[in-house]
Amino acid sequence: MKKVLITGSGGLVGSEACFFFRDKKFKIIGIENNTRKKFFGKAGDISKNYNALKKEIKNFRNYNVDIRDKNKLEKVFQREKKKLDLIIHCAAQPSHDYSYDNPVEDFNVNANGTLNLLYLTKKYCKNAVFIFMSTNKVYGDRVNFLKFKKKGMRFIPKSNSIKKGVSELMSIDNSMHSVFGASKVAADVLVQEFGKYYGLKTTVLRGGCLTGYRHAGVPLHGFLSHLVKSCVNNKKYNVIGYSGLQVRDNLHANDLAAMFWHIYLKPNRGAVYNVGGGKFSNCSVLEAIKYAELYSKKKMKLKFIKKPRKGDHKWWITDMTKFKKDYPNWKQQYTSKMIIAEMVKKYSK
Repeated sequence: MKKVLITGSGGLVGSEACFFFRDKKFKIIGIENNTRKKFFGKAGDISKNYNALKKEIKNFRNYNVDIRDKNKLEKVFQREKKKLDLIIHCAAQPSHDYSYDNPVEDFNVNANGTLNLLYLTKKYCKNAVFIFMSTNKVYGDRVNFLKFKKKGMRFIPKSNSIKKGVSELMSIDNSMHSVFGASKVAADVLVQEFGKYYGLKTTVLRGGCLTGYRHAGVPLHGFLSHLVKSCVNNKKYNVIGYSGLQVRDNLHANDLAAMFWHIYLKPNRGAVYNVGGGKFSNCSVLEAIKYAELYSKKKMKLKFIKKPRKGDHKWWITDMTKFKKDYPNWKQQYTSKMIIAEMVKKYSK
């Protein structure tokens, strides 16, 4: 039986990947210590996902280990190295707001934790495929240097130069990244180097708005999940900056897990891809509110805050050309409307 190790196995992407690879008949090794609850409080608790993994996946084993702890992490690799075919690294401190007040902790988790995993992969299972969940925040706010105009309930670019969305050709230099973005840049480049320099089968996925009903969305992270939960539970939702016209592309975690599968079948060494909902799945904050209200049949309680978050994107749609060219058999399933409808249904139970 093939074996996959998934860090952050209780989170949105990690748990979705666990269920996906269960169906592919893999043995699932999780690394999860629910640090998200420490970061974001009770609303960030992923115990529900973790309990579902234990209940529903027969071949699941989890280690309550912090990826910053190299010694404990090494014991996991020593035990599991035999037939370890795939490593999917999803564990992270994921909020640029949290990183503002906790820069050292943020860097230790995102950069040093990733280095630990790469080093141990090289030492114990150098032939395993290594996939790293990076972020579009590695580009900082460079996309905001472009000119936008209002059309309906959203911003759109004035120029046709990014008609397909933002590609991997955008520079990561000379922009405001947030501390979170900077720590993910460090991890991102390390993963590339362990592929190019050491020859590991590494791939970097720079994600946009990764989402799904398993997301423990909170005000500091997980915009779409937090928005829909606020709607369903009649809680006030803060629209921060840009009057809600800012655009996000939304990639369902199941579509992302399918990407992992295709990369596993055809691995690279130090490859980088922008991944997101792209032209297929995107919405502005105002549009997301409209759909949440439509599907829930509830009116949201909104507060508009004029000042945007530092480094927040006015508009982000991913150019998926590169990934689709290299992996033409991958097919996207979920639109933003479908994702919101699914969330309303799940959160209303």
